[in-house]
Amino acid sequence: MAKSMYHYIAMAWKRPYDGPLAPAIKQRLIEWRRQPSIVRVENPTRLDRARAIGYKAKQGFIVVRVRVRKGGLRKPRPRSGRRPKRMGVYGHSPRKSLQLIAEERAARKYRNLEVLGSYYVGEDGLYKYFEVILVDPHHPAIKSDPDINWITEPQHRGRVFRGKTAAGRRMRGLLKSRGLRGTHKYKWKKKQKERKLRKRHEASRGARLIAPKEIYEELGREK
Repeated sequence: MAKSMYHYIAMAWKRPYDGPLAPAIKQRLIEWRRQPSIVRVENPTRLDRARAIGYKAKQGFIVVRVRVRKGGLRKPRPRSGRRPKRMGVYGHSPRKSLQLIAEERAARKYRNLEVLGSYYVGEDGLYKYFEVILVDPHHPAIKSDPDINWITEPQHRGRVFRGKTAAGRRMRGLLKSRGLRGTHKYKWKKKQKERKLRKRHEASRGARLIAPKEIYEELGREK
């Protein structure tokens, strides 16, 4: 069976720094480093990922490249006295992924647009680069497109700041699964069952376990 163009693009991006893309990516990173942190681009660098997210080459879709600094948070050393353990200089990592930070920065710059998704396009020793797909919910071409006009509804306003994109849902633990028993739906049903049987306590830490009704009934009969 013949493979599509998108298949070969995806295979090239499996190991981008070792394969045929390596010289092009190296040259791109040199140019990107000199540009501003948020730059609008004409065409997506990874067409397969952009199309998988929902990008179309039509009016209303915008592609933005965002640069985010790698590593943990930089915090100034406190001037007042503290133990070295309480200085708080080391070990401050952001709770959000760098990809979600890039999406939020793009959304803040283009306030009238909504973030559809993003994907990785490269990194160097100091920065990571992501391309963010933005959609104009007020554009007539978007309103008339049945594949994307769901984003024009008011409940999707500010979706990136509520963790509704793929990067946000990954941060919230909704895209991770270690089998059926690792899903959030299974855990919710298990908790509901424990509450019904009174096996689950909702009190503070260290509270004793609440026994089921049957045990109390048996104890009453013995008396």
